[in-house]
Amino acid sequence: MSACVPARADDPARTQHPHQPHSPPRPRRFRIDGADLSASIAVFLIALPLSLGIALATGAPLQAGLVAAAVGGLVAGRLGGSPLQVSGPAAGLTVVSADLIHRFGWRTTCAVTVLAGLAQLGLGCLRVARTALAVSPAVVHGMLAGIGVTIAVAQVHIVLGGSPQSSVIDNLRALPAQLAGLRPAAVSVSLLTLALLLLWPRLPGRPGRLLAKVPTPLVAVAGATATASLTGLTLPRVDLPSWRSHALAGLPEGPALGIVAAVLTTTLVCSVQSLLGAVAVDKLAAGRPAPAAPVPRSDLDRELLGQGAANVVSGALGGLPVAGVAVRSSANVRAGAVSRNSTVLHGVLVVVAALLMVPLLELIPLASLAALVMAVGIQMVSLHHIRTVTRHREVLVYTVTTLGVVAFGVLEGVALGVAVAVAVALHRLTRTRITHDEKEGVHYVHVRGQLTFLAVPRLSRALHLVPQGADVVVALDGSFMDHAAYEALQDWQRTHTAQGGSVRLTGRHAAVRIAEPTDSHGCRCRPWTPWRNHQCGGPGAASAADGGTDTGGPTEPGPSRQQLARGISAFQRNTAPLVRGELARLAREGQQPSQLFLTCADSRLVTSMITSSGPGDLFVVRNVGNLVPPPGEESGDDSVAAAIEYAVDVLGVRSITVCGHSGCGAMQALLNSGAAGSGTPLGRWLRYGLPSLARLADDGSAWPGLAGRRPADAVEQLCLTNVVQQLEHLHAHDSVARALREGALELHGMYFHVGEAQAYLLAGAAGDEVFTGVAATEDLPSRT
Repeated sequence: MSACVPARADDPARTQHPHQPHSPPRPRRFRIDGADLSASIAVFLIALPLSLGIALATGAPLQAGLVAAAVGGLVAGRLGGSPLQVSGPAAGLTVVSADLIHRFGWRTTCAVTVLAGLAQLGLGCLRVARTALAVSPAVVHGMLAGIGVTIAVAQVHIVLGGSPQSSVIDNLRALPAQLAGLRPAAVSVSLLTLALLLLWPRLPGRPGRLLAKVPTPLVAVAGATATASLTGLTLPRVDLPSWRSHALAGLPEGPALGIVAAVLTTTLVCSVQSLLGAVAVDKLAAGRPAPAAPVPRSDLDRELLGQGAANVVSGALGGLPVAGVAVRSSANVRAGAVSRNSTVLHGVLVVVAALLMVPLLELIPLASLAALVMAVGIQMVSLHHIRTVTRHREVLVYTVTTLGVVAFGVLEGVALGVAVAVAVALHRLTRTRITHDEKEGVHYVHVRGQLTFLAVPRLSRALHLVPQGADVVVALDGSFMDHAAYEALQDWQRTHTAQGGSVRLTGRHAAVRIAEPTDSHGCRCRPWTPWRNHQCGGPGAASAADGGTDTGGPTEPGPSRQQLARGISAFQRNTAPLVRGELARLAREGQQPSQLFLTCADSRLVTSMITSSGPGDLFVVRNVGNLVPPPGEESGDDSVAAAIEYAVDVLGVRSITVCGHSGCGAMQALLNSGAAGSGTPLGRWLRYGLPSLARLADDGSAWPGLAGRRPADAVEQLCLTNVVQQLEHLHAHDSVARALREGALELHGMYFHVGEAQAYLLAGAAGDEVFTGVAATEDLPSRT
């Protein structure tokens, strides 16, 4: 039987098979994994046209883009802390670099790049990389959107056959004249490039899926270049002067404050983009099937040091500023890279191309590169980001940052965005709406927003409107209440109740101090306790809880109804005010769950609790034994198949999880009976578990194991085996098989040990399955 030592998913040294012999240490050799080699080629084919296009958009020498791409791969790839992130000239730096070149010239821009790299090295030594993650996402997304708008507007002029101006406003003013004098050759090449960028990933059928593996930017530029060459179109093309005449960095020339501002801007954009990119790469890598060699998570301080070293080298060699590039990094992860070797090899390939492919590169029309960069700029204005900031009510921050970057520049726009973000946070903290109303003799005081000392005068005025001896409901609809507000509310509550009135507090802050009992019986139950039929241990608790004397026997219908009513009342009082907004959104927009979660009907499994999920996250199917009947059986059960089809084809879930658990009564019944052929509904249903029982009885097949220990008994072994068997049944469903072939679905196996409150995830290849205990990690092994 397979087994595995206890492991954390982020500790590769602990994930070895226990039967694997320890080999003696060998001298380390430089070996290149096949996945790294293929990934490096894919990234190189994307980086080559993009590097030239970004250099064109900045107004720098075109070789500068190649230098930055090579240095990003070799230096940042080797020294950085994110193994799978690919660095190079980034679209997010286009506006910054273009402004520097326009104001100071090329050699001073290179010097600014060197100084920015030194600043990054200093910040990395101070280990402050994670402070960059404190910047509001709305500011970051707004900055990227503003840069994208600036890039797109500037490149429109080159697409039309002209030259861009120095600012967005000037480019917009010059656009009518440019449209009047457009050049058909440049427009046709640009339209062809854009058409290939749009259509190539959407080619239908199996041939389309095979062709889509060729990088789209390469196809677009190569197709436009070939068309322009074959048709003999006359239009500007790439011009790469001899490397002997390539300009290197010089001493910075210009006003000192201007140079300092330029260094700060370059450092800010390079650092934030690279660090956020490293975090995004970790998420992408965690979402793919586990590779043979686990990829370590990013070390952000080391990544900042690597980026700083790359900028020092790139600037000194006459290259553009270097940062982590999202397009290349995501391509690297999706191509299956398993180490930093893929990034380094891509840098080597760029060097080879820069030295040996100059005649070929000089065939590329500038209009094609401009169209490519314009498309990248448009994509930087992400609809997903706009929806996210709208959902979090940060549209104002996003809009101000975007407009600030477009109108004034990157540093000024980010400063405006940060200022607005701080103002919005303070406004939310201090904004409190307090209302008083009376209905049928009951006074209602409703507090909306954060309850701080600033709101105490208004709270006191509203509370003093309540006459003595009246019944009062105080609804606290907020997420924060400071000590001053708490004391004011408690003092008024004690005074009002002493004068014969009644006070009921509702909402998140309705509870009193922990040191005080919540009721006359001394019950201090947490919100989970009613769900496990908790009985408080205080005097008279049993009778208070169940409506009578606790005899140890089954609960009578009357007390059960009371318990249900109490639970519903607690939900309406405490939980409903907190989730009402989210449920209203789901009611408007409809459900969009990401997972189908198929588990047992056992009452001890609370799916939302063990997955930390909420409304709209999981599409849950529960039955006795977490069984998946194969499709098409006579007299079969179609309820599970219907749920699977609806989840995959209609809701478009991206994963299906089959979750078993310890102490499963269905598995115990299968073991006790040896067959499930009785005429009862339960017996007929359990026949779908017979393949699991047969798999367990087959001595020729390996049994799935548990991490760190052997299964406790035959029931637990059957519970583990049943999860693996039901995953195989899923493959027989047409909708599942089709989604797996298209790469749109993942299957996961899970086992929950009730007594240990421990979740295990299925890992390993078929025939060598292992359930690994989950600690504080987000890694989710998949089984497709």
